[in-house]
Formats: sequence, C-alpha cells, structure tokens
Amino acid sequence: MSKNWRESLLPPTVTVKEAKHVIDNSPLHIAIIVDGDRRLLGIVTQSDFRKGLLNHVNLEDPVSFIMNNKPTTAFLGDNKGKIDNFFIKTNLMHLPIVDKDGILASVEYYDEHLKIDKHNSWMVIMAGGLGNRLRPLTETVPKPLLKVGERPILENIIINCINYGFNKFYISVNYKSDLIEDYFGDGSIWNVQIEYLREEKKMGTAGALSLLPEVPTTPIFVMNGDIMTELNFQELINFHFEHNAYATMCVKEYDFTVPYGVVCVNGNKIKCIDEKPIHRFFINAGIYIFDPDVLKFIPKYEPLDMPDLFRMIIDDNKATVAFPIHEYWLDIGRIDDYKKANSDITGFV
Repeated sequence: MSKNWRESLLPPTVTVKEAKHVIDNSPLHIAIIVDGDRRLLGIVTQSDFRKGLLNHVNLEDPVSFIMNNKPTTAFLGDNKGKIDNFFIKTNLMHLPIVDKDGILASVEYYDEHLKIDKHNSWMVIMAGGLGNRLRPLTETVPKPLLKVGERPILENIIINCINYGFNKFYISVNYKSDLIEDYFGDGSIWNVQIEYLREEKKMGTAGALSLLPEVPTTPIFVMNGDIMTELNFQELINFHFEHNAYATMCVKEYDFTVPYGVVCVNGNKIKCIDEKPIHRFFINAGIYIFDPDVLKFIPKYEPLDMPDLFRMIIDDNKATVAFPIHEYWLDIGRIDDYKKANSDITGFV
C-alpha cells in the first residue's frame, strides 16, 4: 500500500541524526535520499541505522555512512502482481518505484509484512534469580515484584509486551516463586495466558528453556525479568527475519573512560600518549529471539547460561546476529539501578 513517501525525502547533505529524525517521524519510517532532480541515491531504514550503531557511527556523520546506496527497486509500470510477489518473497518492507532514469516516482510499503503472527509468539521471561545485589530489598520480596513506579518490575515488562501484541508468556521462577505466581496467576487479569517454568535448581540464564512443555512453531522471544526498556519489538523481529537469523541477541553500547593518560610503549620506547581515552563495547542486553530449533541445544533439566548457548549455536555454524538497542534500556541489577528506574519510570509506561 502507498503512504505519503514525500515526507521521507532528504538531500544527500544531511547527517545521520537528521535521517534518524525522519525515520522516527515519517509515515514510512524510512529516509529516502534523493538529489535535486529526485533521482534515487539510497535509502536508510531502521535496520541500516542499527547497523551503523554496530560500527560506532556518530550521529553527526554524513548520512552516506549508513545509507544503502543500492536499494532494491521496481520500475514504473510494473504490475501489481509483480510488486506483491516481491513482498511475498523478501523480508523487506519498502519498495521504491523509479522510472527508466532512476527518478523516484513512488514508494510501496507493506506494513503487514511480518512473517510471524506476533500474537502467537511466546515471550519467555527469566525471573528465577536471587537478586543478591539488591539486598536487603530482596530478602522478603523477589526482585520481579519490586515496584518501579506503581507496578512491580515484571508487571511493567508484561504490560509493555502486551502493547506489542504478545499474549502468551512463560515465566521461569525459583526464588520466592509462590509470591510471583500468586501475583500474576494465569494472566487472565490482563487477558493473556501465563504459565510457569519452575526451576527446582538454579538453571542459569538459558537452562529454563528446557522446561518449555512443547516446541513452538514460531521464533521464541526471551528476556531477563529485571530489564526496563522501550525497545521496539516489531523492529526486532523485522531485523531477525531480514538477516535470516537463527539466534538474535540485543546489545547495548557501553562507554568506558580510562581516568588516566594511557601510554603506548614498544619495549622501553614511548610511542604515544592517549589522554583519558574512551573505549566502546557492546554488552549483552538480556533480550533474544531464537528459532524454535534452538531448543535442541539445551540439555534437559541442566544449568546453562546464554553465552554458552550462543557459543554452541555459533560452533554449529548457525546464523547469529546482534541487534543494537538505541532506545531506553536499564538492567536493574544494583540498588543504584533500582533508584534510577524509579526516577525514569514517568516516561516509560
């Protein structure tokens, strides 16, 4: 279907930041880069922006740093059947239509392109941890039931997921599990289905997946039960399919400033001095999508952590991809994090 694609047009002189603003606010959620004659030069999607994040692109860099300068296009005059067939066979959501000179004529957009009914996707939430770093708060209350704003952490997570169409949840529980199950019940109060994966021993951050009662037919979403985020789950599943991923891990950029001048030496010779350098890393954000077949890697009733699961998947030559989160994200692991979550909650839900 066609939307007002003209609001997505930008000249090639814009920055990554300006393109991101158009992606976030235009009807197509895409930036279309054209010259003065409206000749198509490239496009920038959310996926392109996130790939730029993985390469540590700066917001003030030219848009060419993240632009796809060879986008798939169709020609003016192509029939509807041919265009429909394009969306059926690909994982893309935008199709620029150009004339014989490459001048942009229109853009087709398929907003029901997801090849998964997200309403039938399972969300598995890992909520069995002891919350040791949050003691004494967790001595009588399990971490998932600590309140952030008016609701417990886990309720905020579930409501956010419901807003994206999830209606089937599995919650792994162990520490003070009776309190969690009493609070959430079967989920009927939220018009969703909640079941519990009861860990009789510590199962690690991935082992509880072996307790799922059956193998689903669609990709499995998994997230830790102590995360507050404004992540767009629709963009996440789009990214997962676009890259034909077997396993997708959300990552968050983490900056660390060395508080001293770092001296580079070769033997006893000083080569350079870098004053208070900033090191950037991507950390595991605790949110994942897995192909259902991944369950074969997980030993039954045995502890397993997510890094080990990903190593097994990688060793088996399956496609694993990183999805960078630029939205709000906070891991509530320590007292200071919990205080920050409560100060941030106003703009969250």
